[in-house]
Amino acid sequence: MKPVISVIIPAHNEECYVRRCIASIRRAAKQYPGKTEIIVVCNRCTDKTEEIARRCGAVIVKDSSRCIAKVRNAGIAAATGQIIVTIDCDNRMTPGTLNEIYRLLRSGRYIGGGAPIRFERYSVPLYLNDWMCRIGFRLTGLYCGIFWAKKSTFDAIGGFADIRAMEDVETAKRLKAYGKQQGRGYTCLRENHLINSTRKFDRDGDWMYFKLLAQHIGTLSKAARGDGKALDHLLDELFYDYPHDTAAKSVQSSATRPRRS
Repeated sequence: MKPVISVIIPAHNEECYVRRCIASIRRAAKQYPGKTEIIVVCNRCTDKTEEIARRCGAVIVKDSSRCIAKVRNAGIAAATGQIIVTIDCDNRMTPGTLNEIYRLLRSGRYIGGGAPIRFERYSVPLYLNDWMCRIGFRLTGLYCGIFWAKKSTFDAIGGFADIRAMEDVETAKRLKAYGKQQGRGYTCLRENHLINSTRKFDRDGDWMYFKLLAQHIGTLSKAARGDGKALDHLLDELFYDYPHDTAAKSVQSSATRPRRS
């Protein structure tokens, strides 16, 4: 039976998180038994990510690009479902996510969309990050988080924007523009949300992004003027070569341990 929905998960050394991400998708897919395909795109993995994903029933695709857009596009190219949903490996979706996506696309009113982002824990700086995201999404209408649209739509816009920074915003722009051409809107889930991992904050402190902004204002200013060499190095440090320490294993094991009623 051909899957209705293909969920794409880019993963770079995510052995501590891939199981719980897939588990969240399985819960959301209960209304579509046998019709949901989970694709984990292993990106330069040197840990047990691939082994764990296979045991969880995921399709494995390998891609060595140092660009998250290319990694996602490799998963989309391999997908057999009519609907594409993307989620980062350290995040989770709520149980009604796939059902809401299917219903919105089936209505014919929307070309695709994103999802609200909610952190898995909160503090003062994380509330500030949360509200900055909410205000930015509301002002621009460029919802990100979980991306979803028909595979034919992603094919029409050339997949995710092939750039190393802000590819999510650029892709949202392209989806929104394509939707306008088709007389359809670009929207955001209302009944479900993305559960956003706080692992980087757990490791580097909850004020991490504000500190990075202050520390690298020169790099960001150069990038705004067209000099992206320093920004490329920063992106490698923050995303493509981000250290995955063993302390995360305790986070994953506690998060996936069955709760007693």
